[in-house]
Amino acid sequence: MQKPKYKVILVIVVGAALALLAATQQWFTLTVASGAGGSTELAVSGAVAAPALSALAFAALALAAALAIAGPLIRIVLGVLGMLLGGSVILSTTLALGDPVAAGASVVTGATGVSGSDSVHELVSSVGGSAWPVLALVAGIVIALGAIGVLVTTRRWPASARKYQAVRLESTEVSAKDRAVDEWDELSRGDDPTAEPDAGPANR
Repeated sequence: MQKPKYKVILVIVVGAALALLAATQQWFTLTVASGAGGSTELAVSGAVAAPALSALAFAALALAAALAIAGPLIRIVLGVLGMLLGGSVILSTTLALGDPVAAGASVVTGATGVSGSDSVHELVSSVGGSAWPVLALVAGIVIALGAIGVLVTTRRWPASARKYQAVRLESTEVSAKDRAVDEWDELSRGDDPTAEPDAGPANR
């Protein structure tokens, strides 16, 4: 049955694509106090807020490709790895949402030259968010669900092409043996197995 296999692989691919999309978008806007009572808004992308997100998404895509050709035991291993990848996406996003200022500290340091967690937090007067981190969370959940689907449905996946090839080769060998036995039987009866069908019995 092909449907469970391709459905769970598609789920993992969709989750990875959502994670990649989220990583390229703006997650937070940090308002930093500047001289003369002014302020500056700094954009923090998903790639900065959750640096591991892109790598995790590409790993999930590679895992989906491997699932398409993997055998039963390897599929179980890949299913467990997929759950870990999905959990890592969720964890990375949750950490960024928990402290957006820390997640965007490198942007603040690049713009102001100020470093250090406490100093950066003092500079940031307000934080604006977006829906993209939420999408990243959803992506992690989707990847994890797809991986769970692999573990649940793997017994219903079709056998690999290599297995079918081995069965065909074995059948060919058996057929060759059967033909050899049939030819020997014909010789025992005085028939020539190499003669044309209408040639009749061979001369004795």
